[in-house]
Amino acid sequence: MRKRVTEHSEFHQLIEVVMDLGRKPLARFPSGDFVLSDQPITSHDLEYATSQVGDFAIDNRAGISRTLHRISAIRNRKGAIIGLTCRVGRAISGSANLLRDLIKDGSSLLLIGPPGVGKTTIIREIARMIADDYKKRVMIVDTSNEIGGDGDIPHAGIGSARRMQVPNNDMQHKVLIEAVENHMPQVIVIDEIGTKLEAMAASTIAQRGIQLVATAHGVTIENLINNPSLEMLVGGIQSVTLGDEEASRRGGQKTVLERKGPSTFTCGAEIISKTELRVHRNLEATVDAVLAGRSAMYEARKINTHGLGDEVFTVREEALNSFSSKKQDQLIIDNLLEMYDETPFTDKINSESATDMFERSITPEAPIRLYVYGILETTVIQAIRQLKVEDAVEITDNISEADALLALQSKLKKNKNTRIQAVAKTHDIPIYVTKTSSLVQITKVIRALMSEHAEGSNEVEAEDEMYSSEKLDALEEVRLAIEQVVIPKGESVELLPRPYYIMSLQKELVQTYQLQWEKVGKGPNARLLILPFQARTDEDKQASGTIDTDSGSDDSDLSGDMNGSVYIVDRLPFLPD
Repeated sequence: MRKRVTEHSEFHQLIEVVMDLGRKPLARFPSGDFVLSDQPITSHDLEYATSQVGDFAIDNRAGISRTLHRISAIRNRKGAIIGLTCRVGRAISGSANLLRDLIKDGSSLLLIGPPGVGKTTIIREIARMIADDYKKRVMIVDTSNEIGGDGDIPHAGIGSARRMQVPNNDMQHKVLIEAVENHMPQVIVIDEIGTKLEAMAASTIAQRGIQLVATAHGVTIENLINNPSLEMLVGGIQSVTLGDEEASRRGGQKTVLERKGPSTFTCGAEIISKTELRVHRNLEATVDAVLAGRSAMYEARKINTHGLGDEVFTVREEALNSFSSKKQDQLIIDNLLEMYDETPFTDKINSESATDMFERSITPEAPIRLYVYGILETTVIQAIRQLKVEDAVEITDNISEADALLALQSKLKKNKNTRIQAVAKTHDIPIYVTKTSSLVQITKVIRALMSEHAEGSNEVEAEDEMYSSEKLDALEEVRLAIEQVVIPKGESVELLPRPYYIMSLQKELVQTYQLQWEKVGKGPNARLLILPFQARTDEDKQASGTIDTDSGSDDSDLSGDMNGSVYIVDRLPFLPD
């Protein structure tokens, strides 16, 4: 078997060797499986192989001392080993170069990816990079000895980083706390956080000011949000009931999901392949966008290899659209934005996150003095720090000097505090009210406060700027509905409720496809119904569709938002196969 595998042309890319009782042994390469022997595996072969490796732990894994190879056993009902999976482990230098800038900044990083995509290889290189290149005290909590290798002496691939072994998987969260309390690390590296106890331990460590680098199984950030055991890693999820006014403004349901508190990790990276990944610089902003149904921003980073040792790193920023997981959809979104004479979305976020750009654009020259009533000042201070606007907003105890008043609604309603309201009215101080004292709600109020002070724009313009990503969602919803249902199947499609200024963009896009539309519903439930070609009963009917005349003001708003402009495009580019 050893001779056959060394003769293979892809020997240096060997993934694993599989030995099952009564079957021919296989070597797995990137190109496929390769039979190593015509003779089937016997019990004697399995006994000989297991005698050459370490002891199998409770998770049926063993290793070879001072190597990164992993031997996994398959047992029968009686506990006897009837199969082996011999996984090749390699320390690949440079595998974490795409994340070097995040690591250097001291950000806590969460790596997400499906099994076999290379999470352990990257996290091993990150541990070495932090320990050797940046001279920090690194402690690896190695659950199954995959990072540091088997045996008491760790593999050289982790550099000068130290390693703590875990007796069994159930004790990983205890070893995490022990590592912090006993060994004074500056950085903790964890592989495969999978239980709620481990997530709680990681959250506790993050609150002690220690940089965390960890991996978790999943494909996207949304998988973590939907995982009850791991949602704590991204701040936790809670259900919030909105008031009638807020629900009407949003045009959605009264019960929504929001983030409970700060995320355990600052940044997140979705590993697509060994050479490509998506980086979310602000993990909290990504989670908030996903929960709100908006597009989240990410950086697509890729290694292009041209010849031996020649690596070119490319970084581009894109919008992750919630309606489609295809990367090519971004090309269509860019074309739609150009059609409406807007600045391309990718230009707006060059070399910075959308949140940072928003914060800088709305930061006024003079600080805003904020008087807080009925809300803990520590919560408001935390929100100000989270938005990174400490120099732009300061809390004052003198209401007469305040520029704005932030209060809890329950403290002001039913004329309970007419004195406070009278003072605010006398000094012409605007009152900003939040229904709950949650960090998410207070953060939104402070954003609205700063936007109003810095820009002085009307409500529609401010909302249009803050929810520019919602426009992308609405336009992409129209495109997918037309190209996947209306045109090929000849069926009408009812879109989601949208604000009138976004519906106007949807209407113009429908007209470019030579299709009709109708407006159905009233108020916050108003939405567009796209009609197929078969629905045309009168050739003289205008392309604007048959509109309900029960609310004439909406019609004028829809046409007025586009300033009378009509955009005609022969055809939009389709996604490549």
